[in-house]
Amino acid sequence: ISAGRFINDTMGGYIAKKLVKKLIGMGKGVLGARVLVMGMTFKENVADIRNSKVVDIINELKDFGVDVDVVDAHADPEQIYGLGLIEKPRNNYDAVIVAVSHDAYKDLDEKYFKSLTYDNAVLVDVKGMYRGKIQELKYWSL
Repeated sequence: ISAGRFINDTMGGYIAKKLVKKLIGMGKGVLGARVLVMGMTFKENVADIRNSKVVDIINELKDFGVDVDVVDAHADPEQIYGLGLIEKPRNNYDAVIVAVSHDAYKDLDEKYFKSLTYDNAVLVDVKGMYRGKIQELKYWSL
């Protein structure tokens, strides 16, 4: 049980570090890199962020000096304390992390993600919603 708890408790840091390694491997600077995190609730299609491990991803990326924006189709903005929740994504990200598989994200395609990113960007798909559907962006999933 304690081993499983350790894995769950460290997963956010693991995902952030894998993204940082991907950015470095692509020749991108980490300090000041722009990352969009899509979804931060505890589970899909709910507003509750309590116990969400997405906060760990965001905090780890910020520790690396990454500029993080967060959007969520369901999260209550009043529950988000200084985590960068924005209403609408910009179009200048080095990476996008789809962290929660909200229904609002299921039909998004590679063209949409490319419209949000610079060339040669990374898409991190935590839940594997886009596995086999991404051809041009650098894709990584658990």
